[in-house]
Amino acid sequence: MKLSTSAIAITAALLSTTVLADSSKPVLTDRAFGSLFAEYYLPDGEKTESADWSFQDKGLGFGFELGYYFNETWGMRLEHSKQRLEQLNTDEKLSAERTGLDALYNVGTTGMYIAGGLKHLQFKGGDDGYAVNAGVGYRYYATDRVSLFGEMNRYQSLDDGFGDAGIKLGMSVLFGDAPVVAEPTPAPEPVAAPVVVVADSDNDGVPDANDLCPGTPSTDKVDATGCSIFTEKEVNFTLKAQFANDSAEIKPEYRTEIAELAAFLKRFPGTDVEIGGHASNVGSAAYNMKLSQRRADAVAQVLTNEHGISASRVTATGYGVNRPKVEGNTAAAHAANRRIEAIVTATVKEKVER
Repeated sequence: MKLSTSAIAITAALLSTTVLADSSKPVLTDRAFGSLFAEYYLPDGEKTESADWSFQDKGLGFGFELGYYFNETWGMRLEHSKQRLEQLNTDEKLSAERTGLDALYNVGTTGMYIAGGLKHLQFKGGDDGYAVNAGVGYRYYATDRVSLFGEMNRYQSLDDGFGDAGIKLGMSVLFGDAPVVAEPTPAPEPVAAPVVVVADSDNDGVPDANDLCPGTPSTDKVDATGCSIFTEKEVNFTLKAQFANDSAEIKPEYRTEIAELAAFLKRFPGTDVEIGGHASNVGSAAYNMKLSQRRADAVAQVLTNEHGISASRVTATGYGVNRPKVEGNTAAAHAANRRIEAIVTATVKEKVER
């Protein structure tokens, strides 16, 4: 087929309409439409040059369409038009009527669509024929019912193989109203769950029903049963007393410390104490052993006789010169080693604070 330059120009103009801004596309589903259009018809170039086809040339026609959209994508239309074609070398015109059925495919919401179907062409005088057509168009919605469209089709004859072309410009009107889309039922307002007040009289975080230790102080950290949490801690008391040379007599200044030791033992009745006696390395070892024992016994007797500490909790042991505090054979070393020592360790529980 040989298309004229005018056909190409018109086709380009049609396609350029796709750059127009489309108004909001209405709902098409289950809606019918009707159209009126004008069509510029371009026969196959070989027809224009053939006497058998009466030197058919371009012409203008008018027609109408009735159609229906099944959904937003697919539709169909019935078309009828009348054509008046020019003839070369004469002023006479050929008249023809065309009837056909097309399927329509809308390309998303772009306004573009594709058409394809079957046509019957009846010329005045008796000649007729069938052709299949395929085309592309663009539709601009001026309102929610009225649209303007342009369309380019190729008509391929089923009888002789010639291919014609047509350019349509028209207006369509949608019938009926768009389907009413029911508003979604609003979700029910959430119902606030009733607030359950759990009794906690001592505010320790454990409900009264589970609290095994009601009334715990607010400063105490508690366990899952509501009882105070304790941690264990070691406490110590150390007694050191010095003696004169070759003497087991307790100096007055140490009696206060011995009394404090007795108080510690009474505070922690589960504790025992060992009084360790020591001597300086002057004289024989045997004598110093006995001297250190006398020194330990002297302190033990003060604890038991004067402060009432049970003798079963007090042990007096003499170590002689075996555990010197200061090594050497000097007056200072001897003075430091004439002593008793006692260390008592107790374990206490202390509350853990919040």
